[in-house]
Amino acid sequence: MSLSVLVTAALLGQAAFSLAVDKPAPDVADVAYTELAAGQPQAAVQKLEAGGAARSSDPATLINLGAAYAGAGMADKALVAYRAAVASPERYDLQLADGSWVDSRVAARRALKGMTAARAVAVR
Repeated sequence: MSLSVLVTAALLGQAAFSLAVDKPAPDVADVAYTELAAGQPQAAVQKLEAGGAARSSDPATLINLGAAYAGAGMADKALVAYRAAVASPERYDLQLADGSWVDSRVAARRALKGMTAARAVAVR
């Protein structure tokens, strides 16, 4: 009888320890939203480049990198970032600054279209 009490106590003790194990927090990329919203594209470029955004496949990161480049006057780099976002194998819904939700590829295509249209007007 004492053996079953000992086994039960050991199992209960293990269960208590297993409940205390923390799950790791999910990785969340800093897409420099704060800097972009504050109208600081150069600060956004620095933050995103330091975080390896140009090598990322995350569409939100690439779209914001494109926006930061565009705001900082680096149109060629912005086009590269937007094209990478369109071609990204990752895809999900993004919340835009106006509060609407859109597929990441749609958002990237819109940004790319806006950049190419602006460049066409500038060339004229």
